[in-house]
Amino acid sequence: MAIDAPTTPVATGAATTYACASGREIAVAYPDATSIRLAYLGQDYALVQVGAATGARYVGADMAWSTTVSDGLDHAVLTRAGADGSPGGVVLEQCARPVSGPDPVQPTVLPVPTPVRDAPSPPPCKGPQLQLEEAGGDAGMGNRVAVVAVRNLGTGACSLSGYPAISLVDDRNRALASVRAETSPGSYFRSGQTPGAVALPPGGRAWFDLAWNVVPHEAEGETVCPTAARIRMTAPGDTSPVWLAHALTPCGSRIRVSPFRPVVDPVPAEIAPSVPGPAQP
Repeated sequence: MAIDAPTTPVATGAATTYACASGREIAVAYPDATSIRLAYLGQDYALVQVGAATGARYVGADMAWSTTVSDGLDHAVLTRAGADGSPGGVVLEQCARPVSGPDPVQPTVLPVPTPVRDAPSPPPCKGPQLQLEEAGGDAGMGNRVAVVAVRNLGTGACSLSGYPAISLVDDRNRALASVRAETSPGSYFRSGQTPGAVALPPGGRAWFDLAWNVVPHEAEGETVCPTAARIRMTAPGDTSPVWLAHALTPCGSRIRVSPFRPVVDPVPAEIAPSVPGPAQP
């Protein structure tokens, strides 16, 4: 199993040795009350202390070292740490040493952090306080994607959750009833994402994708694809539409709509819009 890049060597003269069930030994030095230097498999690592419900716990270099004292032994477990240093992961070694052995600097008892409760989401965004803007797109193999930004023009924060309701109209403002909008966590150019709430402060934006195909489905009798001139969006739980002038020719009688997301991917310069802006009916 690969171990992340080591730090500078541990001073072996100041180290305490633990015997492990695998037959290996781990040397641990205590340069101060809140950190350790750990030698394992010929490599040396620096770990810092974090809160623990019992005993002591140190994390760093994608590893965690946890110790508890019982039955006259100082028990220790070396594991792969979670992405945020949380307990769990693959156990690398289970070790122990006599408590009567050399007693390095005792670790400072750190409290277990109190979970921070998430603040409530702002109220849902409404159509009159929103504006649609082009934010780029992509194309390839007959597939197209338009990235649409939703800006909060209001004076207070609001939130968008899940998927926008999308429909298309032609240049005479007639609905393209033959084209259905299907919600999809991903598109031809983007992997799937879990729908969630996106908070928009005043002036803030959220983004979503529209994906479609431009090759007629001749096997289904389609030789000419319908042409849309504008996109009509309704925010979840609202009935006031927001409009964006954007020409597209969706084939196959469908477009795919992604969830709102809080970030936008970089857009290549050759496909970035030159003059983004809204269109009102």
